[in-house]
Amino acid sequence: MQSVKLYNTIRLTQSGIRAFSVSSQNYENHKCKLLIVGGGAGGCAEAAKFTSKLGKNQVIVLEPNEKHYYQPLFTLIGGGMKKLEQSWRPMGSVLPSLAKWIKDAAAEFDPKNNTVITQNGDKIEYEYMIVAVGLVLHYEAIPGVLEALEEPNGPVCSNFSPKYVNRTFPAFKNFKEGNAIFTFPNSGIKCPGAPQKVMYIFDDYARKTKKRKNARPIYCTTLPNIFGVKHYADALWKVCEKRDLEVKLRTNLVRVDPHKRQAFFENMDDPNKKLTLDYELLHVTPPQSAPDCVRNCKELVNENGFVNVDKLTLQHVKFPNIFSIGDCSSTPNSKTAASIGTQSGILYKNLSAVMEGKAPVANYSGYASCPLVTSYWSCIMAEFDYNLKPYESFPIEGDRELLIYMMMKREFFPFLYWHFLLNGLWNGPGFFRKLMLQLGLKKA
Repeated sequence: MQSVKLYNTIRLTQSGIRAFSVSSQNYENHKCKLLIVGGGAGGCAEAAKFTSKLGKNQVIVLEPNEKHYYQPLFTLIGGGMKKLEQSWRPMGSVLPSLAKWIKDAAAEFDPKNNTVITQNGDKIEYEYMIVAVGLVLHYEAIPGVLEALEEPNGPVCSNFSPKYVNRTFPAFKNFKEGNAIFTFPNSGIKCPGAPQKVMYIFDDYARKTKKRKNARPIYCTTLPNIFGVKHYADALWKVCEKRDLEVKLRTNLVRVDPHKRQAFFENMDDPNKKLTLDYELLHVTPPQSAPDCVRNCKELVNENGFVNVDKLTLQHVKFPNIFSIGDCSSTPNSKTAASIGTQSGILYKNLSAVMEGKAPVANYSGYASCPLVTSYWSCIMAEFDYNLKPYESFPIEGDRELLIYMMMKREFFPFLYWHFLLNGLWNGPGFFRKLMLQLGLKKA
């Protein structure tokens, strides 16, 4: 009987401790002129610009991660050309010192009341807000993929996550013969060229290591063409034809069996048409979406779950004090770091005008750039606008495979990113394009 009383006493004590710990938790309230949700490329660039304009502690950056990654480097890491440690820096070192960094994530948006609730329960009140939360990777959406990615030294890899990117080059090395499959999912993704870049790098690696004659590289994409811009798609088709690379359009990866090493696909136009392929190497690009905290706020997003902004001004269509930049916004351009550079200048001009009680003053052309790596020493420089027409910045046409473009991808663009874009000093290559036109080195 005494043991029962003692047990009940312990239970009551434990319950009291739990209740006390919950009720006594300190939730903080924050207020700011400008709240930037997300510390990726767009968030850092805007934080640098607006802290210079508004001063100390007028800008709050809400970002949970301790590391900031230069994600375009992942393609090169997967190919063994760079190291993972070269792709990141401490978050605190890339955020401006005049900004207030709250190391937490958004849990709930309330745009009607100009507030955001964080995952820790804090409340942030803002006058203006920039949503720059990027995209979330959904490996779990394809059954079997996560299990395959956890297999030590396994043949399934992915360049899209810092957790898995170091699996790619060992998979290249371990490849002996058979199918090498590279997938593009049934969703919008960051850097739409990346899923095929890894195929070109693998093909080049296989040729250099005398494995190519026993390899069958296959690119399985859900898209109706190899690339969204015809000018560059034509060039990529020529690369595939010249190097005997197989492309299956409108083909969606739906399941992986890591034990049998089989990948299962369905046809996007006829779901009854199935395809099963054995693999010796499988590079998976996961489906992607905006984070739940964004998608769950129906007032904030469009029907596809992206922050609903005017594609020209980057201003929210319903809430004029809200803007969005980068991958999570609804702008119908390719989601690349290069597009963020141009967007950052447009957004700064327009939000500054709104802060002064004026209408937005600048329009975004939809400029995006995708350096399409085609080998260890060549690259196609795709640059285009909303109309999916070439919008090139350099004297040499971008649809050519050139060493100079690859060197820019490997060395110059990372330098530009760390030292200029993140510091708010890079607004895209527009000035360079104008200079080339004035010098007669490019045609209008």
